[in-house]
Amino acid sequence: MSTSTFNYSYVLPEPALADFVESFWVLENHSDEAKEIVVLPDGSFDVFFGYSVTEPFHVTLSGIATESTQAILAAQTVMFAISFKFLALEYILHTPLAGLLNSTDYLPNDFLDIQQADLSDLESFKEKISLKLKTCLQKNIDPRKTKLSKCIYDSKGTVTIHHAADSCGWSSRQINRYFQHWVGISLKNYLTILRFRASFSQIQAGKLFPEQQYTDQAHFIREVKKFAGVVPKELSRNKNDRFIQFSILKKK
Repeated sequence: MSTSTFNYSYVLPEPALADFVESFWVLENHSDEAKEIVVLPDGSFDVFFGYSVTEPFHVTLSGIATESTQAILAAQTVMFAISFKFLALEYILHTPLAGLLNSTDYLPNDFLDIQQADLSDLESFKEKISLKLKTCLQKNIDPRKTKLSKCIYDSKGTVTIHHAADSCGWSSRQINRYFQHWVGISLKNYLTILRFRASFSQIQAGKLFPEQQYTDQAHFIREVKKFAGVVPKELSRNKNDRFIQFSILKKK
């Protein structure tokens, strides 16, 4: 998405980081006015590098979101970010984010050696960050966890817990302990968030019926309202482009 007022673009990680990083992206508000936005749960953990007319360069880390969040995109905002998958918590960031459920925290301004001057070109940002992430990446990765990750993300949240456990040779009890410790929610709840995210494009296109193995229409509406705060019909309308992820989908 790129207009005279807003710019959004993203790039995918190189294969060596694909199990840990979902994407690198930039969102800019070039206007002189702040914009009210709503951010929806999408299953990612994000590190943001940004600045605006109201705040100098800063770095923040967000935990998993289980509900929609209203926010203000300040005037003249420049925001570059990394969206991480759950394995990055253990093997790159080396810290559990259970305590950051539905919240964010500030990181040191020199985190990953990124400075304000690096926030000008997304490809250059990706290259610099990728080199740093690979130096942080722990070498001995539990193969059960990489299998679990592939199963979860490939299915877009539609896999059953039983099948996920069988596919990686890890008990559902152990998996849930792992998720509660590192992510802050159960695997079941994480899967429902990924399934909700997978419905974004269909809802944005006006397809207001379940396509991601929801039990029925009522279940679909209930889950969307739980995470978005509104029913699918209102979400698809996206009045004033306030649901920022839908605005991005519309214009990509």
